[in-house]
Amino acid sequence: MPDLPTPKNSAEAALFSECWDAVLSYADLCTAGSAAATQLATEAFALGMREVRTTGSDTARNSGRRSARLPVIPLLLTAVRTTAVAWEAGGQGHDLDPDLRLWLHSDKAARYTGPPLQRPLALRGLRDLQEPDAALLWLAEVEALPLPVVARRLGLDPALVEDELDQVRGLFRDRCHRAHLDTPMAAQCRSYARLLDAITRSPAADIPPDLSRHLATCVDCAEAAACLRPHGGGLPAALAGGVTGWGGLAYLERRRRAAEVRLGAGRPERADREGGEARPAANRARVVRNGLLVAAVLVSLLALAVSMMPFGDGDNDAAARETPSDSSPVAAPRPSLPSATSSPKASPTPSATATASKAGHGKNPDPEPQGTSSSTAGGEPVPDKSEPAACTVEYDLINQWPDGFQATVSVTTDDALDTWRVGWSFGDGQKVGQMWDASFAQSGSRVTATAADYNKSVAAHSTLSFGFLASWSGRNAPPYDFTLNGQACKKTG
Repeated sequence: MPDLPTPKNSAEAALFSECWDAVLSYADLCTAGSAAATQLATEAFALGMREVRTTGSDTARNSGRRSARLPVIPLLLTAVRTTAVAWEAGGQGHDLDPDLRLWLHSDKAARYTGPPLQRPLALRGLRDLQEPDAALLWLAEVEALPLPVVARRLGLDPALVEDELDQVRGLFRDRCHRAHLDTPMAAQCRSYARLLDAITRSPAADIPPDLSRHLATCVDCAEAAACLRPHGGGLPAALAGGVTGWGGLAYLERRRRAAEVRLGAGRPERADREGGEARPAANRARVVRNGLLVAAVLVSLLALAVSMMPFGDGDNDAAARETPSDSSPVAAPRPSLPSATSSPKASPTPSATATASKAGHGKNPDPEPQGTSSSTAGGEPVPDKSEPAACTVEYDLINQWPDGFQATVSVTTDDALDTWRVGWSFGDGQKVGQMWDASFAQSGSRVTATAADYNKSVAAHSTLSFGFLASWSGRNAPPYDFTLNGQACKKTG
């Protein structure tokens, strides 16, 4: 790698570290091993930074033109996908996750390289925002950073950033509505377009049964509904899926967990659904961090990145539309008076943020959840209910869509554990497809989750956690009959 300048200051170094951390986190989802993840992330990082440098130079020559470039992190994530495509075409596909390889050859992947008007609506809406506004939306909704941290990152007034985010959500909705009407669509979808717009403008509006049935079967209209209702809870998934295409939900969960750990649980803790006390984030993510593997790569990448990163407006392959009502971005940096709340704590150092792992592949430990699962042989023993339960379990449904859902399981144990195995039963035919922070096996309705290598040990009165994606049809009742190492657990909530 050429001898390039080093970062100018600690803030710039921290920024590049976080960009690298996001790239490595997604690359880890996309690959089948530690070395492959680092290689994919390195190639994608260099590719993305070259695009940043190119579009930044174009902006300098054409300072009056509005940027249509994605924010830095989404741009780098698309570079991961582009690099994965090149690996598959070049005979290196065996290093990629098998599910990703199937996706790359599907019609779903073709949407990202096909005609611009047929690409995911969230991607088009994000690209149609000015870059500072798009960056504010992405950092707050997808990277799950607390607003004071986002304000510091983007040079915004912390007292105004919440209002600015609301304005940007509105702009994003308007862009997506306009893009949705421009999209070639079937006659039935066209007939629902205006109704969908009207329904999503009111958070309290009920969805008519016929529209609900249509959204359950039409992927494009379901994506539009998530984008057009920015406060409905589906926006982060729509943004992550629109940019990455594959593995968006797993990436979301990784970033949420990473933000909790690195920023001292900066996001509010999610309380028990029945009003119980919130559990500390530290109990949900107990791992040992070892950044030696990634640190060596990061040192050289920081030097590469700083020479390529103008962080100005630029132009991408999509043509930008001029809109008089927002000739300047909502989230443009502005001066503000010093205050006791305008200087949040400093960002973590690069060495504290630049590591990722994947369960079952022998990578370095990381607090972020893992993106692929592996099945394990062996059945779950019949639980012994002759003694009082020595554990409690909380099942949390994070998100649900017409044919799938995302959930987490958190088990608090009275006893110290050298390893653990958590079992439960589904009553409605649900099937687990992907799990992080554990491997899994499913036999009929019974699911068994087994500890990963890095989180086997659990202290007494501590909590172990893992998450998964699964499919459902007709009804999605919560699971029952939870066990920990064969002993029955008491379910809370």
